[in-house]
Amino acid sequence: MAKHPLIDLRPSPYIHSPLTVEKIMRNVVYALLPLVVFSVWQFGISALALIIVTTLACLGTESLFCRLSGKANTLKDYSATITGLLLAMTLPPGFPLWMGAVAGFVAIAMGKTLFGGIGFNVFNPALVGRAFVQAAFPVAITTWTPALAPNRFVEFIPSTLALPFMKPAATAEWSAHIVDGFSGATPLALMKFQGIMTDSQSLFLGLTEGSTGETSALLILLCGFYLMWRKMLDWRIPASVIFGTAATAAVFYFYDPSHYPSPAFMIFSGGLMFGAVFMASDMVASPVTPLGIFIFGLLVGFLTVIIRLFGGLTEAVMYAILFGNAATPLIERYTQPSIYGARKKEDS
Repeated sequence: MAKHPLIDLRPSPYIHSPLTVEKIMRNVVYALLPLVVFSVWQFGISALALIIVTTLACLGTESLFCRLSGKANTLKDYSATITGLLLAMTLPPGFPLWMGAVAGFVAIAMGKTLFGGIGFNVFNPALVGRAFVQAAFPVAITTWTPALAPNRFVEFIPSTLALPFMKPAATAEWSAHIVDGFSGATPLALMKFQGIMTDSQSLFLGLTEGSTGETSALLILLCGFYLMWRKMLDWRIPASVIFGTAATAAVFYFYDPSHYPSPAFMIFSGGLMFGAVFMASDMVASPVTPLGIFIFGLLVGFLTVIIRLFGGLTEAVMYAILFGNAATPLIERYTQPSIYGARKKEDS
């Protein structure tokens, strides 16, 4: 009896990518390192301490929940490390360290583990932690310190080491800077409450007050280009977010340029560039369909401008991206491409 060759049937995918989760996440860490260095140069040892604390809090929480659930330790996939770095980049450089630890715990516990771990999170975990401390500690998260302070490498910003429920005491060296920094404002706050526009060059280079790693649009773009070159970032997501922001801002700017900021200001100020490149592009919480990606980016850009101009908060990127994450399943449902050969449902 003739023997017939066996057919080996296997589930998809049939073509495997050489990229792994660990490799992608490790390269994202590489892309974030220049921003870490720049933030330390700009804000000193307080920024470095904040980055270390939030990252260790995320790693510790990840390890704890892996042990409690009986799962294998997932620290080697770098996802918790990225969450800690991204979280620190979105916080003020003088944010109290104990609050940073709380934010790191919430980011992993509520933003990641609650949904089943890596690959199952509905929202960007770092933004979940940031949203929690935004609600829990509204004063601390809207308190800014000046960039390039002379003593930033030898002395902590007083609020950095503040104990829970205690007011930080200012030293003589920091007193002049604290008065200016704490009573001052970020470019978005100056625009919203005083009508003062910061020049685009300062915003682009990062020579302004702001969150720890969100000030330099130029450096963020360079880091994003690295990930695009390594084919680890879908350029359509940040491009659509930036386009949505520019298009919405242009409508108001051309209507009344004396009252509304220019599209360039909206793009380079605050955390828009950082959010577009590193937050909105979350592979799990963003759409994958071509049309869905464009709709998602337009939605995030539109909401960012509307909340900045008419909301009570100066910054809106965090809430815009979280709202976009929540809308992702609905966006993907209605933007699925038609299957070749499938017939449309007939009207009843």
